[in-house]
Amino acid sequence: MDWQAHITVATIVENNGLFLLVEELQDGRRVLNQPAGHLEPNESLTEAALRETLEETGWQVELTAVIGIYLYRAPNGVTYQRICFAARALQPVADYQLDEGIIGPRWLSREQLLERQACLRSPLVLRCIDDYLGKERFPLSLVR
Repeated sequence: MDWQAHITVATIVENNGLFLLVEELQDGRRVLNQPAGHLEPNESLTEAALRETLEETGWQVELTAVIGIYLYRAPNGVTYQRICFAARALQPVADYQLDEGIIGPRWLSREQLLERQACLRSPLVLRCIDDYLGKERFPLSLVR
C-alpha cells in the first residue's frame, strides 16, 4: 500500500489582532498560509513548528499552546495531518534568508483574510485562526 498522510505543522502568531502569515508561490499563484510545513526526519513537532516559522517569516517565536489537530484532504488527493500551535512573537531576525518560493511575511487581520479568501492556500488557514479565536487551547504537553 503506497498511501500515506503527510505530517505538517502550522503556527498561529497573533499580535494586536493581526496574524503572522506567509505570502508564497504555489503552482505559480500567490497564496496566503500560516507559517507551516512538513515534519523532517528526527525532528519533534515543536522543533518543526519553530523551524518552519523562522524559515518562512524570519521571526523567532515561543510556542504557547496547541490549537488543534486537523486532517485535510487536498484537491490533489493528498491527505495532510496538521498540528497547529499558538505562538508569541519574540523578534524578527535581521536579514534572514527566507525559504525559496516565499514572497514574505504579512501581518493581516481576520477581516483582511476574509477579503482575500480566494488567496488562502487551504480552508485550514481560516479554520485554525477561528479555532484560535475561540480561545480553546491545549497544553504543549499534549504533544509527546
